[in-house]
Amino acid sequence: MATLILVRHGRSTANTAAVLAGRTPGVALDERGVEQAAALPGRLAAVSLAVAVTSPQQRCRETLAPLLAARPGLEPVTDDRIAECDYGDWSGRKLAELADEPLMEVVQHHPSAAVFPGGESMRAMQQRAVEAVRDWDARVTAEHGPDATYLMCTHGDIVKAIVADALGLHLDLFQRLHAEPCSVTAVRYTRTRPFLLRLGDTGELGSLGPRSDRRDGGPGPGEEGAPEGNAVVGGGAGAP
Repeated sequence: MATLILVRHGRSTANTAAVLAGRTPGVALDERGVEQAAALPGRLAAVSLAVAVTSPQQRCRETLAPLLAARPGLEPVTDDRIAECDYGDWSGRKLAELADEPLMEVVQHHPSAAVFPGGESMRAMQQRAVEAVRDWDARVTAEHGPDATYLMCTHGDIVKAIVADALGLHLDLFQRLHAEPCSVTAVRYTRTRPFLLRLGDTGELGSLGPRSDRRDGGPGPGEEGAPEGNAVVGGGAGAP
């Protein structure tokens, strides 16, 4: 079966503003995100890609643009099933403000029961994303062979949900995973089981340093200052 490369979009203006973007239109890459996207072709230079699939959100399309420019003939395919989670009424709100919402405790500790007001459930988010991966995996394998590699440019919570499924983790454990902006995660699917080859690989170690070194100045997942070791909903701004 084929190998899937998951790329989380580069850092966005919403990430640095600590806003939960969701599907809010007009959320672009910030200066750092543009740099991250520009570096992506070099990071993947040794990898042949059969197909490039993208979320419809602007920040994902912008992240993929330099890679497509470097590879004439590789046309992107948009798949709504790997779009950002529909956070509904939470979209566009400050993460600090959302931390006091009773639903946040459910999102952190029992996400399989979380339904965003006016949006979708996290369970439905995972189901549609995994369905997309399974469909594309079968299609790429059939058309390009079992050694083919394909790429999906998507969002932090989508990456985590797909990885949780590949590892056989219950969705309630997916907040223990993390994917930095423009990080690369790789999963190889076989007839009997998937193998996680990379998780959140950025080629840098800055995100492991103290919080004072982080560009956004806020806590990362599990760091002191994040309420009860909470994960960053939407993925966060990442390392400096």
